[in-house]
Amino acid sequence: MPRFPARLFAPRYWLTWLGLGMVRLAASLPYPALLHAGRALGAVARRLPLPYLRVARRNMALCLPHWTETAREQLLNRHFAALGIGVLESALTWWGSDETLIKHSEVVGMEHLQSASQAGKGVILLTAHFTTLQIGARILNSRFPINALYRPTKNALIAAVSGASFARSARRAIRRDDVRAMISALRRNEVVWYAADQSYRNKGAMMVPFFGHPAATNVFSSRLAEMTGAAVLYYETERLPGTAGWRATIHPPYAHFPSTDALADACRYHASIEAQVLRIPEQYWWIHKRFKGLSADYPDHYGRDPPSA
Repeated sequence: MPRFPARLFAPRYWLTWLGLGMVRLAASLPYPALLHAGRALGAVARRLPLPYLRVARRNMALCLPHWTETAREQLLNRHFAALGIGVLESALTWWGSDETLIKHSEVVGMEHLQSASQAGKGVILLTAHFTTLQIGARILNSRFPINALYRPTKNALIAAVSGASFARSARRAIRRDDVRAMISALRRNEVVWYAADQSYRNKGAMMVPFFGHPAATNVFSSRLAEMTGAAVLYYETERLPGTAGWRATIHPPYAHFPSTDALADACRYHASIEAQVLRIPEQYWWIHKRFKGLSADYPDHYGRDPPSA
């Protein structure tokens, strides 16, 4: 644990301290017990009147229209179990040892990363927002050092704790808007890992189909690869059934990436995510408002007041 400034002990952070303490205790649990506690946490959250339920239901209806409503409700239950496990996995991400992570995980396709690295121009590892996102970075970094992009959280205490954890989760933490740091890392032939799949409506965004629906997307990966010559690979992490742990998979580099069409490049990335969603749908981050537009005429899929995920 880092040393914290006195302001982070103010009453406004007491509930955060309580939550962090509970998560910290989870790091000492045997892995089967952590899974059980995570599922219980998710089951409680599933029964609360949270606006995230509406967001998740709407996303599932848009992406899985061929599923029955009953099947999607069952998926919603499994998803909240996965969310609860993901929260407690943060304890392993922040405080667990590399030995523990290596014991409970396997990495498939490491040869693709090693081969791409040998080209000497850096490697961009694209991943996506699944409930295993944080633990996936830690699993990879326990075997191959990476630079991880992050978005600072508004809660200063959580930001301090998660920032300290990057000493273990990654070689270096890079703010998601620090383009210069990304380019520098790639030109040093390092690995830059990030998820570019959440709703993005700033300069450079494009509406890219995702499960057949336009979604505001950051297409900067094509430009970054063009500027540096870095190979671009897709990286996914899966929580295995039972107590088998995790499997991380590094896919071969996208061929002819970047192309002359950033939209087409983003579609290839989205196709990788869609394949992962269809294989392990409960582990996808359904509670994020993925389908938001770039203009006022875009349909409002989420109603008036669900909070941003």
